[in-house]
Amino acid sequence: MDKKKTEQFRELLLKYRQQILNVGLLNKSEDLHVSEEDLSDETDLASSLIQQQLNCTIRDREYSKLRRIDAALEKIADGTYGHCEECEEEIGMKRLENQPWSELCITHAEEKEREESQIYRQA
Repeated sequence: MDKKKTEQFRELLLKYRQQILNVGLLNKSEDLHVSEEDLSDETDLASSLIQQQLNCTIRDREYSKLRRIDAALEKIADGTYGHCEECEEEIGMKRLENQPWSELCITHAEEKEREESQIYRQA
């Protein structure tokens, strides 16, 4: 990948990183508490707990994406960006344009998804 394209991806990754940090979702903790008002009613408590679980799931995804963005930025710095971690072939440009933090080529990403879905079904 040429330097111009790599720099474009670096800027895009920094933009995504800043968006995640600007939302403030990773720093909020008030949505992880159950209010005393919700404790008196089972329906309110259930709703509150479901909302907490949803917030935790979203927060986990954002943390994961942030870690992958940081890893991609490190790869840009060391010159290994845009190569699959499994086969070391170049990751397709369309894939990188859609998910610049991609670590795997489409073949290995699909393989990983199949393995994860099988594990999920077995659990």
